[in-house]
Amino acid sequence: MSLAGRLFYQLYHRPVGAIRTLIDEGGPLERRRTTLGRASMEAAAYTLPIPISRGGAPVELHLLTGRRFWYQTAFCLWSFAQTSGRPLRPFIYDDGTLIETFRAPLARLFPSIEFISQADTLARLDQHLPSSRFPTLRERWLNYPNIRKLTDPHVGVRGWKLVLDSDLLFFRSPELLISWIDSPRHPLHAVDCETSYGYSRTLMDSLAGTHVGDLINVGLTGLSGDEIDWEQLEYWTATLHARERTNYYLEQALIAMMVAGKPCTVAPAQDYVTYPTLPESHACRAIMHHYVANSKRDYFQRNWRHCLDSLAPQ
Repeated sequence: MSLAGRLFYQLYHRPVGAIRTLIDEGGPLERRRTTLGRASMEAAAYTLPIPISRGGAPVELHLLTGRRFWYQTAFCLWSFAQTSGRPLRPFIYDDGTLIETFRAPLARLFPSIEFISQADTLARLDQHLPSSRFPTLRERWLNYPNIRKLTDPHVGVRGWKLVLDSDLLFFRSPELLISWIDSPRHPLHAVDCETSYGYSRTLMDSLAGTHVGDLINVGLTGLSGDEIDWEQLEYWTATLHARERTNYYLEQALIAMMVAGKPCTVAPAQDYVTYPTLPESHACRAIMHHYVANSKRDYFQRNWRHCLDSLAPQ
């Protein structure tokens, strides 16, 4: 970028972007309330009550987390356990920042939890996804953490896995997800509030060799490691980057292309809500909320408390 371009960014685009973000967050007072709510949620995560299990086989769930998100991971898993009544066996992929201070409260809630260190993940990547053969995917792994939700649970590992984002809360038993985990047959995904892939559909359809469906959201993603073609993903990622640059939604675009034209289990939008808005964002009548973008205001200010108050044993 030229000097003039950098100055224009610093003097115009950056401050304008900051003002727009503040407006989207509801103004300075609402931003402050959200910040305080986030801090209170993290403090509450240390003392969540032990989930009550009504028996059954342990449910395996896979999440990437670290210092910034561990408490959201705790609430996600805790609310899943409380609403389902099933014992959980979470697999937690360390983003490199999950020190013992944050592991301990997760282990207290879920004694069968398994932490996969970043060193162990890197060893698997070096063996099955070496930089010499997969330079684009490895570069993205270093500089685009979202791709790790695809690589870390699946590289060099066989079988079906349900990978969750941490910013989910469950208010009712997620029977569809439990049934899928107990007997997976097809890929699973959620439904987005709008189609967000970051790349032109013409290019995506061309690479996928078929029409890529709309509204695929990867906050819930069920895939089989046996069916992932990493050479194809390397080619797709390199081509997308070369033709249309990289994008925040790259991981979602890749998974949308992977499942294009295939039978899928789809979590219904009315039950598994991405970006809850009023009145649902306050009523919490759905099975699950996925708090993306500006819906995080309700997440941090009130809904984790609603979840705790409604599901904690009396």
